[in-house]
Amino acid sequence: MSGERIFLYDTTLRDGAQTQGVDFSVADKTAIAEALDRFGFDYVEGGWPGANPTDDAFFAAPPTLSRATFTAFGMTRRSGRSTANDPGLSAVLGAGTRAVCLVGKTWDFHVDVALAVPREENLELIRDSVAAARERAGEALFDAEHFFDGYKANPDYALACLAAADAAGARWIVLCDTNGGTLPHEVERIVAEVAKRIPGDRLGIHTHDDTGNAVANSLAAVRAGARMVQGTLNGLGERCGNANLVTLLPSLMLKMGHRTGVTEEGLRGLTRLSRLLDERLNRPADRHAPYVGESAFAHKGGLHVSAVEKDPASYEHVDPAAVGNARVIVVSDQAGRSNVLARLREIGVEVDPRHPKVGDLVDVVKRLEFEGYAYDGAEASFELLARRALGDVPEYFRLASFRVIDERRWNARGELVTLSEATIKVDVPLGGETKRTMTVAEGNGPVNALDTALRHALLPVFPMLENLRLVDYKVRILTPNDGTRAVTRVMIESTDGTRRWRTIGVSANVIDASYNALHDSLTWRIFHAGRAT
Repeated sequence: MSGERIFLYDTTLRDGAQTQGVDFSVADKTAIAEALDRFGFDYVEGGWPGANPTDDAFFAAPPTLSRATFTAFGMTRRSGRSTANDPGLSAVLGAGTRAVCLVGKTWDFHVDVALAVPREENLELIRDSVAAARERAGEALFDAEHFFDGYKANPDYALACLAAADAAGARWIVLCDTNGGTLPHEVERIVAEVAKRIPGDRLGIHTHDDTGNAVANSLAAVRAGARMVQGTLNGLGERCGNANLVTLLPSLMLKMGHRTGVTEEGLRGLTRLSRLLDERLNRPADRHAPYVGESAFAHKGGLHVSAVEKDPASYEHVDPAAVGNARVIVVSDQAGRSNVLARLREIGVEVDPRHPKVGDLVDVVKRLEFEGYAYDGAEASFELLARRALGDVPEYFRLASFRVIDERRWNARGELVTLSEATIKVDVPLGGETKRTMTVAEGNGPVNALDTALRHALLPVFPMLENLRLVDYKVRILTPNDGTRAVTRVMIESTDGTRRWRTIGVSANVIDASYNALHDSLTWRIFHAGRAT
């Protein structure tokens, strides 16, 4: 990879939040930001401070990033307001981030109609705001809204807007195809013309997918000289979405030979990163997604399979392992074995591929995934499943029974209240013997009551569970045609204050599924506490 350096700017937490049906929690935003940072992205845009309570809470307790530049997004000051006296701009500049990205008008039509200010005043808005962002944050970026439409209508004025941001000290000037209507040949031509005025190592590209060309447009801009690419994970975004960084990144690195902040080894985690987002959103992954979909390297039976096994390069445009995916021979068990072996290596378990227990584990994984388990987003449950199959995880406690009661009633004050109570009987090792313990606890819902009752029984023996807490809980219906009798999948995310891990449970009874995921969460914590001592 000897090509020039391309900088990656992720807007998932803002643009992605505009996707219909997507609603990030603060915990979601924190987890995604930290995953992007570990992966090697250069910029992680957190959202728009002051725009909504979720973003306010997120910026009030920002994620801990070690590599990426945490960035706040906002807009240039309003007409009639100074940079110090504009509440919206002040909220963005006061977010405490090391970089600020401001969007401003560059299409004369919008300046005349939407802003309704003289065109020269719009240039002042851009200059003043970018200068203030640079002074307060240290690094300023300017998103040139509707730039391509503006350039086609009035190139001199569109370029004047860029020049205003340039003169004010913008580190990056990002050309935005805001309505997604520009085609690749137009993008390449216009970016090349802009690059004659502003060096490519200060130019970025931001595209939308309304013509299905967001990725192609971004690659065209890079060909023309742009050295920053903005986009979202899995192409999230309003309307048809933004440029999909999961597709763009391997194309930049593996096809065009460019360097990024992601290493070749890091790129092997691309599939996992893509699916992590889908699990956070509680939605199925796109199995036909380029590079990372389950079908991206799937080959059906017949002559094709025979040929691909002899010469994979003739049927696969890249090595699946380069992006963390795997070849799937639909009619062969070898695909399942290779996937399981790869996952075992990822969790630090080295095992002889010919070990008979590996075959048994493959069969168990296939059966459970057929029943609805999805281990891509539940790495802790997969680790326990694998280690149990290999005889590496003891049974720390055994459930004898549990009962959950929900009561919904009016109290003496005339208020409608809902109470959950859980009774649990569990066998716990104590003093060299196994002792049956029964505990009862109330909770804010049946899962919380179960969790509380179970931990009351376990804490005397396993004090490391004291700081464990559940930070996310998702339920997905797997058989929607069955109505209220549907099979459910429960995904739980837990933390001990340092690490986060995800576990899964599947059952036709949502409480039973929740218990299974909770059981794995507690067991994983106990197991790793023992390995650390």
